[in-house]
Amino acid sequence: MTPRDHDTRPAGYAPAFVAEVLDDALAHECRVYSIAGLQGTGKSTIAAQLVALARERGLHAVALSIDDFYLDHDERVQLGRDVHPLLATRGPPGSHDVALACEVVDALRDGRPVRLPQFDKIADRRLPRADWPTIDGVDLVLFEGWFQKVPPQAPEALLAPINALERDEDPHAVWRTWCNDALARDYAPLWARLDRLLFLQGPGFEQVPEWRWQQECTLQAAHPGRATMTRPQVERFVQFFERVSRHGWHELPRVADWTRRLDHLRRPLD
Repeated sequence: MTPRDHDTRPAGYAPAFVAEVLDDALAHECRVYSIAGLQGTGKSTIAAQLVALARERGLHAVALSIDDFYLDHDERVQLGRDVHPLLATRGPPGSHDVALACEVVDALRDGRPVRLPQFDKIADRRLPRADWPTIDGVDLVLFEGWFQKVPPQAPEALLAPINALERDEDPHAVWRTWCNDALARDYAPLWARLDRLLFLQGPGFEQVPEWRWQQECTLQAAHPGRATMTRPQVERFVQFFERVSRHGWHELPRVADWTRRLDHLRRPLD
C-alpha cells in the first residue's frame, strides 16, 4: 500500500488548544492574528478550527494564508528570466504580491467588503479575480504563513549553500541573496499589520519533508482527477524553503508574541 492510500491528514488540534488560541486573540483585542510555523505544521488546519469556534461564539472570522498572495505563474516565470531561474518557483520570500496582501488586510481590518485572492496550487496559478469570494464585516482575521516576521539573514550567512538545490542550482548565491533582500525590503509593511503572532514550533526542519508529503497526499485525495507532486518532487520543493525555515525556527521564538512547541505528531507541548 502506497503512502497515498493512507489518510495522512492531521485530525486537527485539540479543542482546548484551539480555544486557548482564540481566547488569546480576543484578550489582546486583535483584528489580525497571525500564526506562523514550518510547512506542514497544521496552520491552515488550526485557522479553520478557529474560524469555526469563532462562529460558535457569534463572531465572524476569516482565514487568510500568505500562500493566497503568490505572484501568478507568468510573473514568476518573468522573474526567473530576469534574475534567476529558481525565482519561477513559488514559495520563498519575493514570490508574493505584498501590496495586494496589504490591501486585502486593510480592507478586512476596516470592515470594508473585499475579494479574497484564490491560488490553485496544482495549476500553480492565481484564479481569475471574478472567482474570488467577497468577504464583508469581519471581526477577526487569522493570517497564517510559514515565514511571518522572520528577519533577513546577515549577508555572510548566505555564502555557504545549505542544501543540494543551493549548491547545484545557485552556486553564486544569486537566488538566495535576492530572496533575502526581498524579505528585508518588501515584507515589513505586511508584518506591521499583524497585531499578534503565535509561532507553532515543530521539532525542526528535518520533520518538514514528511509533513509536506502528508499535505500533498491530502491535496491529491481532494482532487483525485488531477496530478499533484510526487514524493521526489516534494523532496526537491522543500529545499526552496529550507534556508528561511531553519533561520525562522531559531529566530521566531524571540520575535513572536508567544511560542508553542509541537512534537512530531503536531501535539502542543509545554
